[in-house]
Amino acid sequence: MSGLIALLDDVAGIAKVAAASIDDVAGQAAKAGAKAAGAVIDDAAVTPKYVDGFDASREVPIVWRIAKGSIFNKIIILLPVALLLSQFAPWLISPLLMIGGAYLCFEGAEKVWHAMYPHEDAHPEEDAEKSGDPARLEESKVKGAIKTDFILSAEIMTIALSTIPAEDPWWMKAVILLVVGVAITFAVYGFVALIVKADDFGMHLVRRGGIRATIGRGIVKTMPGFMRVLTIIGTAAMIWVGGNIVLHGLAELGLTAPYDAIHHRAETAANLISRLAGLVTWAVTAFFDGIFGLALGLVLIPVATKVINPLMTAITGLFGRQKRASEG
Repeated sequence: MSGLIALLDDVAGIAKVAAASIDDVAGQAAKAGAKAAGAVIDDAAVTPKYVDGFDASREVPIVWRIAKGSIFNKIIILLPVALLLSQFAPWLISPLLMIGGAYLCFEGAEKVWHAMYPHEDAHPEEDAEKSGDPARLEESKVKGAIKTDFILSAEIMTIALSTIPAEDPWWMKAVILLVVGVAITFAVYGFVALIVKADDFGMHLVRRGGIRATIGRGIVKTMPGFMRVLTIIGTAAMIWVGGNIVLHGLAELGLTAPYDAIHHRAETAANLISRLAGLVTWAVTAFFDGIFGLALGLVLIPVATKVINPLMTAITGLFGRQKRASEG
């Protein structure tokens, strides 16, 4: 009997440890997801454009295909890479975060530049659009969306990894990254699915008549403006979060002056409005992070367009010619 009691006591102890671990995982996953908010918002803001122009019956299936690609990006490719980095090259995490932050600044600044000076861009889907083949166009847009998602997912997973204590065991890191990856993917693409079907839902209410028709017309009229606001928020989030990541990385490398200057201004503003100290600190920090991120992004635009893109095109063309030569 005493042996059974001891066994039950051990089981209860293990259950307490497991419960504590689950709470720890949930808490750290929530913290990591919040830290990656900027990339998450941009992911949600960017994706709806990939279903624009398709028949309503294809909208949700396209979102589902992109979501599956996003899960593959995060869980099958990026999660193992993140674990290997944390185990064998943790010193690489901060530089990779800075590169990702600089990319977010570039993407956000490019959107601001194009809004100020609009011009025609070449899109990978152009040939598919000209062909008039909906299946080919869908395939092209899904591939483009998954490629874009890979970059944002890499940033999300790296940010999440940076919030996990280095002393945590590898299995806990894996579980936290798994929870973050799956939760963020379903949150983002569930939200996107609701957005792309909002017009259809509004029209459904209009057909029902009465007060529902009024609500439906309101939804239909509101959605274009909502999409514009979502795009603006997504762009601002990219620039602000990217700037914050780069500034924080520079501070870790010893260049603390910009980070300290922003922190000092935020504290000064918070002291002036003590009742809203937390909100004021965040707003001032985000503002100056955004100014820095926009400036960095604008500097990177000519670097990307005049140097990196031509170099990547040349390398891609070289490998393409070599492949065709070997096949011939």
